[in-house]
Amino acid sequence: MTTPVHPADSHDLIRVRGARENNLRDVSVDLPKRRLTVFTGVSGSGKSSLVFATIAAESQRMINETYSTFVQGFMPTLARPDVDLLEGLTTAIIVDQERMGANIRSTVGTATDANAMLRILFSRLGRPHIGTAKAFSFNVASMSGAGAVTMEKAGQQVKERREFSVQGGMCPRCEGTGHVTDFDRSALYDEERSISEGALTIPGYTMDGWYGRIFRSTGLFDADKPIKDFTQRELRALLYQEPTKLKVEGINVTFEGLIPKIQKSFLAKDREAMQPHIRAFVDRAVTFATCPDCDGTRLNEAARSSKIDGTSIADACRMQISDLARWIRGLEEPSVAPLLQGLRETLDSFVEIGLGYLSLDRPSGTLSGGEAQRTKMIRHLGSSLTDVTYVFDEPSIGLHPHDIQRMNSLLLRLRDKGNTVLVVEHKPEMIAGADHVVDLGPGAGTAGGGIVYEGSLEGLRGSGTLTGQHLDDRARLKETLRPATGVLQIRGASTNNLQDVDVDVPTGVLVAVTGVAGSGKSSLIHGSLAREDGVVVIDQGAIKGSRRSNPATYTGLLEPIRKAFAKANGVKPALFSPNSEGACPTCNGAGVVYMDLAMMAGVATTCDECEGRRFQASVLEYTLGGKDISEVLSMPIAAAEDFFEAGEARIPAAHKILVRLEDVGLGYVTLGQPLTTLSGGERQRLKLAAQMGDKGEVYILDEPTTGLHLADVQNLLGLLDRLVDAGRSVIVIEHHQAVMAHADWIIDLGPGAGHDGGRIVFEGRPADLVAARSTLTGQHLAEYVAG
Repeated sequence: MTTPVHPADSHDLIRVRGARENNLRDVSVDLPKRRLTVFTGVSGSGKSSLVFATIAAESQRMINETYSTFVQGFMPTLARPDVDLLEGLTTAIIVDQERMGANIRSTVGTATDANAMLRILFSRLGRPHIGTAKAFSFNVASMSGAGAVTMEKAGQQVKERREFSVQGGMCPRCEGTGHVTDFDRSALYDEERSISEGALTIPGYTMDGWYGRIFRSTGLFDADKPIKDFTQRELRALLYQEPTKLKVEGINVTFEGLIPKIQKSFLAKDREAMQPHIRAFVDRAVTFATCPDCDGTRLNEAARSSKIDGTSIADACRMQISDLARWIRGLEEPSVAPLLQGLRETLDSFVEIGLGYLSLDRPSGTLSGGEAQRTKMIRHLGSSLTDVTYVFDEPSIGLHPHDIQRMNSLLLRLRDKGNTVLVVEHKPEMIAGADHVVDLGPGAGTAGGGIVYEGSLEGLRGSGTLTGQHLDDRARLKETLRPATGVLQIRGASTNNLQDVDVDVPTGVLVAVTGVAGSGKSSLIHGSLAREDGVVVIDQGAIKGSRRSNPATYTGLLEPIRKAFAKANGVKPALFSPNSEGACPTCNGAGVVYMDLAMMAGVATTCDECEGRRFQASVLEYTLGGKDISEVLSMPIAAAEDFFEAGEARIPAAHKILVRLEDVGLGYVTLGQPLTTLSGGERQRLKLAAQMGDKGEVYILDEPTTGLHLADVQNLLGLLDRLVDAGRSVIVIEHHQAVMAHADWIIDLGPGAGHDGGRIVFEGRPADLVAARSTLTGQHLAEYVAG
């Protein structure tokens, strides 16, 4: 006799019906709960649209709706995804590749709460005892004061004298940043000119704007006198004036000296988060040096003086996390046993996830996308929650083949605790660990958006889909290698964990820099070569731009197109920009009208006036090659390449850029797609296409295979070959074995990560690395080419 199934046990599927988000075409799919499901398909096939923009987005929206309307008013508003039905959803936790905040005060320790636990530990066990946990925080300044306070007692106002003091851990000289700055005044102003003549050379400080009116009207210095003739008092006012209330043209304003103003507006951000022209100015004008008072620890002398077994909190934060975990395990103190246990679990999670080579004082803005994603995973590994849906976006990014197996086991651990794990992934090694595979396609963009296969991994191999066909692809070692034309010398490199490395990087060839995560690859290349003249660095950092920015505006493609439209129709080019004269007046060229509904999700509706085309109706009457400007911006890059190649619409300048965009595998992206919707890999390839026209001699690429389907990797290798054949030198920091096998030269770092790495363990031809099998990279590459 069979036992009847309890109704509560029948909800074993996440059911999606009629998903139409982005390019999805009425997708319906059943996903098994408490299993590891991997979503595959070419870039742009709709994986992220299904997993992130539909399933995860609706789960988060429904959780937000459980809060009171008052609380919802303080939360980001989420629109309901375009789907007919979603059933069986559970709480979704998204672990994505977004870089962690680039605030200069954010470190690995503060981002994971490990620092908070360490501060409590030292406030209890540190000797001499200097105060509460605040006394060990580099974000809390020490201060004291006294004065009269007025209070009401028994219906009368009474004045009493009160004193207060706060014992903080902030180093007073660097204000808890670990660095002090000095300014090259020649980069701030031209002393031969007066303020009125435009002496200031700081970005944004033009004399024909509001700043000019303020500087000319301060009365603190003569704006018509060359700066070299300023008195000491005038120069001090210009450079260091404290915030001072002034009246300029009848308006109350606050004037502040140039240096404090620059420190607040420019230097409060991490260098990597700055816009390129601001970064160039800061590099030119500001020298950053380690604070001599705290030696870069950010902490004052009192915080550094309190120690546990001879180790201060500054020493603990500087340790490699794997060493710190061992030190914490050696502490036995019953009075803080729960705290020690929590700290051990957090630090052990770092080691387990492959980040044991980091230190807690590492600025979080310097972590790569893959490191940031794994750091976010840490808080979930020890969680007691079950029946949660974990959503991962390419967790193999930044991982050496040696580390991918460890990541697979971590995902399976999350699954085995009773959770649903959804992973968007391209690497065959990650796909191999799946219980269930969903393959989207068949192509990208408008040619994708459907499910072409779902089932087991073995079934995928025989399915005939693009992913199935390429699942067992193996690149072969090149038979003929290009000869080097010269070398770039790196001598005594000691950035981060590098151990006084000397290496010659050959030029005129394709060089792959390899090694396990944390071995020192980025430190070697970015730290030693990135700032040299003629070097173009293409990383995965976010592209600055709003939802109005798109591939056409970012690459400069829109400019020749607008001019061609203007010339063909005898009108102004400005009419063909949705951000200028041609914009629809109702939606201001956005194509949608946003309705803010306070604490409820805002609604974006297609503009009734232009029907989402973004332009005035009169502008759409002008055509080029039979298409109006909105139709051109709706074209995928591959179609636009054909359109602008010949005939009436032939525009050689536009076609040249489109060929580069197609070469980097972005043929499915439309010209007008907002940059905010691109993935990290797509952003990097867009940068590559935009910068291939630069006059750079050396190109440095950081994991260009990120987000690339197996079928597209071959195209990327062809593109890199063309760059080299055109006389450029290409240096690729990469974990993908296909790129290693295709390289002319390999530089392998290791043998391990952190202080176990930082050395050159091999340099030479790929074939020699495979033959020797002397390093982890060599062993995995040998298995790859043999397979």
